[in-house]
Amino acid sequence: MDGAFHSDETDEAAPGISWRVRLTITALVLVAIAVVLVTNRWMSERFTETTRNRSEVRLALYSGNMLSELQRTSVVPLLLARDPALIGALGSGDFSATSQRLISFQTEIGAASILLLDKDGRTVGATNRNLLGTSHRAAPYFVDAQRTKETVFTSAQREEGMFDFTYSRAVLSDNRVIGVIVVAVDLMKYERAWAGLQDAVLVTDSQGVVILATEPRWRGLTIDEALAVRDAPSAIRRALQVTADWAQNPPDAYLKGEAVMKTEARVPFRGWRIVTFTAYDSVRERVNGILALEIMGFAILLALAFYLLSRRAWSQSMSFQRESAELRLLNARLQREVAEREKVQKDLAVAELTLAQSSKLAALGEMSAAVSHELNQPLAAMKTYLAGARLLLQRRRPDEALSSFQRIDDLIERMGAITRQLKSYARKGGDAFEPVDVRLCVSSALSMMEPQLKVRVVRITRTLPRQPVMVMADRLRLEQVIINLLRNALDATKTVAAPQIDLLLSAGETATLTVRDNGQGITDLDNLFEPFYTTKKPGEGVGLGLAISSGIVTDLGGRLTARNAEGGGAVFEVQLPILGKEVAAAE
Repeated sequence: MDGAFHSDETDEAAPGISWRVRLTITALVLVAIAVVLVTNRWMSERFTETTRNRSEVRLALYSGNMLSELQRTSVVPLLLARDPALIGALGSGDFSATSQRLISFQTEIGAASILLLDKDGRTVGATNRNLLGTSHRAAPYFVDAQRTKETVFTSAQREEGMFDFTYSRAVLSDNRVIGVIVVAVDLMKYERAWAGLQDAVLVTDSQGVVILATEPRWRGLTIDEALAVRDAPSAIRRALQVTADWAQNPPDAYLKGEAVMKTEARVPFRGWRIVTFTAYDSVRERVNGILALEIMGFAILLALAFYLLSRRAWSQSMSFQRESAELRLLNARLQREVAEREKVQKDLAVAELTLAQSSKLAALGEMSAAVSHELNQPLAAMKTYLAGARLLLQRRRPDEALSSFQRIDDLIERMGAITRQLKSYARKGGDAFEPVDVRLCVSSALSMMEPQLKVRVVRITRTLPRQPVMVMADRLRLEQVIINLLRNALDATKTVAAPQIDLLLSAGETATLTVRDNGQGITDLDNLFEPFYTTKKPGEGVGLGLAISSGIVTDLGGRLTARNAEGGGAVFEVQLPILGKEVAAAE
């Protein structure tokens, strides 16, 4: 009986332990839920307030930058309206130097653009010469400036949606309006700068209309209308949105289906306001990180409770010890691998330094060969001019001989410039960049090649547009590329009965110069632009002309390509960004 009684008592104790385990687990889960909810609410409010404060600081900075730009530009019309040269030009009707004077003012002041209108609203001077002759008689900035005779600020929306911001002022002579000066304010640069941020930013005028915004569709609308311009969310997206917002304060607005907080500040200028919408993602990430730590802590407590109350705690402890030993072994192995990888990285760094030194030595070898290659052309031309000058002097024609000597002097200057350019072959250019007309470069290159062209009978056709084709480039280096292409075309047509070289210049999205010959074509397009690759006989070339030309065109922001023409011969194309479009092409 004693044995039976002892067995019954043991059976009753086991359920009691299991019941205590369940109570402990339930209590721990309830406490964990309560702590997570309270912590989530408190930390969300705290981090939201921090994020809002940062947004307010950014708004103050944005507002200050815009106000500084507006104030700086507002004094420009007053100064230009009193300029004696502009007043004299409006009085005399001689506007030959007006645009150039406005361009010099624009460079010094940094304004977006400047217009000078006569009393009839016709453009007689402009930093953008394409606007000369256009009429602005009905423009608000022209009408308001004549009425008030003070500096007037105007904002007008264009058809494509963007706003133009201008300051205008009447130009007076003997208290009589003889013209209007208009200075544009470039506020769109701030919009472009804001576009790179995660936050959505907009600026409204005194009537609540959006005039600047990171979202182009918002311009010309009110804030409520702008926020409504979005795709309708699907049922799944609405469900996810509700799930994401369950633990935070009601959002100020929804932007593209995401909850955002709205921060607004006043711009001390004509009742403008600046507004930013910041997503709650950063707040949720920080809060979720803390919640993850809390959940991890409760998970550890739960594991500890199981360890203390479970009858299998001892076996679990042994299992944990074995796993810990394995982790230590794995950690030691990882440390060894890390040490080996660090040693390999050090060896790699030494190898990279050695390779860089070898590359420098190779570049020096290429440079010496390139100097000889690039100077052969001017030397040959000088030899021709010297022979012609000697013959002219023998015939007692000194004036024409002096012209040959002047050309020789120009060639000597060009040789010096070539050596200076070859020194910078291995590095980026750009110090001597300026607006260049590609048509003039083609004409100068043909003039440079004139002695070689006279030796052989080659038909050269030029197709150039009537309007200037402007690019931002180093004129000397661009001419060097054209000369190299012409020289290669001449060499390729040596064995052709009727040699012909075609030059075609076109201006579209890019400025494209095409040089085509009717020679034998290109046999190896893959290695064409590699240094020292050449199909010429020894002594006729070292294979650096196209490699140098390709490097120059790349430095100018363009590209040099080659292909075989369908009817035979080779076609080389130089594509360069049109002046004014290189920023869009790069960005």
